[in-house]
Amino acid sequence: MTTTTLTMAQALTKWMAAQSIRQLDGSVASAFAGVWAIFGHGNVAGLGEALYGQRDSLPTFRGHNEQGMAHAAIAYAKQMNRRRFMAVTSSIGPGATNMVTAAALAHVNRLPVLLLPGDVFADRRPDPVLQQVEDFADGTVSANDCFRPVSRY
Repeated sequence: MTTTTLTMAQALTKWMAAQSIRQLDGSVASAFAGVWAIFGHGNVAGLGEALYGQRDSLPTFRGHNEQGMAHAAIAYAKQMNRRRFMAVTSSIGPGATNMVTAAALAHVNRLPVLLLPGDVFADRRPDPVLQQVEDFADGTVSANDCFRPVSRY
C-alpha cells in the first residue's frame, strides 16, 4: 500500500474532479463543471496551483467580480436542473463578502454551488493585510462568518 501526501487544496480538487453524476439520459458526467476563481491574498490554501494540476478534468474560469462569478455558478446549477454545479473561490475580506448575496440566493432556492471564500491564515494574528475585514478584538471572527446564515454547510 502506498501513501500519497497532498495539500488540502490538492485533496479538494482531486475529490472534486472525481465526482460524477448519472444524467437523465443515462450518461455519466462530471458533477463539477468547473471553478470560477479570483486568486490573490487570502486565497491561502494554494488552490490556484491545485486547480492547475486538475486543469484537464476541472476547468478554471477567471472572473473579475466574486458576486458575478457566484451568480454565474448559480445560473449554471439552475440551468442543469441541480444535477451539475460549479465552485467559486475568492480573495480575502471584501472579495469574500461579495459572494454573500449570491450565497443567500442559492440557499433560499436550494441551488447547489460550492463557495470557497478566502480567509486569513489560521496561525497568523490579524495584522494590516490589504483589504482585511476582521475583528481585531476577537481573532476567531472573520468576514466569512457572514456566510453562516446563508449557507448549508
